[in-house]
Amino acid sequence: MKRRDFLLVTAILVPSLRYANAQQPPRKKRIAAVIASTTVEDTHRDPLFVFWMAELRRVGLIEGENVIIDRYSAEGRADRYESLAREVVATNPDLIWTGGTPMTLKLKAATNTIPIVTITGDPIRFGIVSSLARPGINITGVSVDAGVEIWGKRLELLGHAVPGLKRVAFVSTEGGWKGPGGRATEGAALALGISLKSVLLSNPYNEAEYRRVLSSVQKDQFDGVMVSDENEHIPHRGLIAQLIQQNRLPAIYIFRDQADAGGLMAYSWDVKAAIRRNAEQAAEILLRGGNPAEMPYFRETSFELVINLKSAKELGIEIPAELVAGATALIE
Repeated sequence: MKRRDFLLVTAILVPSLRYANAQQPPRKKRIAAVIASTTVEDTHRDPLFVFWMAELRRVGLIEGENVIIDRYSAEGRADRYESLAREVVATNPDLIWTGGTPMTLKLKAATNTIPIVTITGDPIRFGIVSSLARPGINITGVSVDAGVEIWGKRLELLGHAVPGLKRVAFVSTEGGWKGPGGRATEGAALALGISLKSVLLSNPYNEAEYRRVLSSVQKDQFDGVMVSDENEHIPHRGLIAQLIQQNRLPAIYIFRDQADAGGLMAYSWDVKAAIRRNAEQAAEILLRGGNPAEMPYFRETSFELVINLKSAKELGIEIPAELVAGATALIE
């Protein structure tokens, strides 16, 4: 090729190559969604996971457009948390989203570089971070821990709603029963003169196990039911309320939608507010280069009391007027 021809071809091709390179779309970010119990196949039906996806879209993280979401699940097996954490970290995602203190601790042990956004109990007490204002490591999120005093408050509310409450079942995993929530509830029961009995689930925490355990919680043995706030319960929260209601027992729950599903009462933090905050934290990291070490670990302070008056009527319970007046929401 003559020099003149070579220069002509170069003059034509170089701008074209530059234009082609300029048109290459940016690399999609990868989020690993690590779930304790909901199966990967069921995530598209789980209301809270669907809500999280909607919140991601709201903040500009759109699956298939600028982000890829890889779903992982321990499928209710606590003994899989450690190996699942290693599996996820080995894929080197841009961000990990998870929930629950045990799963978060396993992920912390597996990586100190990949950003992790999570929802947990008290992150300082459990050794996740050393400061809420400045986590100082690759983890940030939302704490939904209101202190162990909330367990006494739940038991008091149930006792206020159910006259003569004397025998209460505490549905939990062994870890939840031996942990701060179980110990606080036991102490509150002792102070109130209530007999508290643990009703423990065995690993794996699947539908069959919930049906087996809750079939033993009968009205001739208990006056009421409390359920621990462990992450393992989240995928089965509707089933838990349904089974307890079938046994015609009053219960106080952690999640509002359990009262919506027929449970008597719920007193807890707003789970959707925490998920919304998580989505905003993910966007800050992935879209604006935020550093989780410098991002505050929020403590959720919004709590609500929801009472299902229809269920109270079906159970033959008349909720005191002062309790009704203090409720955040009533279901009639």
